[in-house]
Amino acid sequence: MTEQDVARRRIVVGVDGSPSSIDALRWAVEQAHAVGAVVEAVTAWQYPVSPGWTGTAAADEYVLGIARKTLDSAIAEASDPELPVRIGARVVEAGAVPALLEAARDAELLVVGSRGHGGFAGALLGSVSQHCVQHAPCPVVVVRHREDR
Repeated sequence: MTEQDVARRRIVVGVDGSPSSIDALRWAVEQAHAVGAVVEAVTAWQYPVSPGWTGTAAADEYVLGIARKTLDSAIAEASDPELPVRIGARVVEAGAVPALLEAARDAELLVVGSRGHGGFAGALLGSVSQHCVQHAPCPVVVVRHREDR
């Protein structure tokens, strides 16, 4: 397999720092190692819509820093020295669904956790994973957190 072939094999993973998303990242690392792909871990952030509040550059930097720290921590937790895989990290200012669907263009696979930080604890699928399953431009794998099984 050439370097160019590996560059084309890309697995995108949505990471929000939840246990389910970290399990999804672990799964993606194992799969990427097995098939010779790279992993692109994506964290999305955005301000909640609030009438009259536009945010500031300092607030943007603060939230971006938290998102980057969350992503870096998840990558450190999910990485396995026994499975050498290139993991790219991308923080995107957008909603989770549009960010993941855009990142999944030309990807071999999109991997998401079954549910993130929001929603109902007993739900099998969160709104982001449900939307990705229905609208992704590539196959989607939904990974449930071990304790939720």
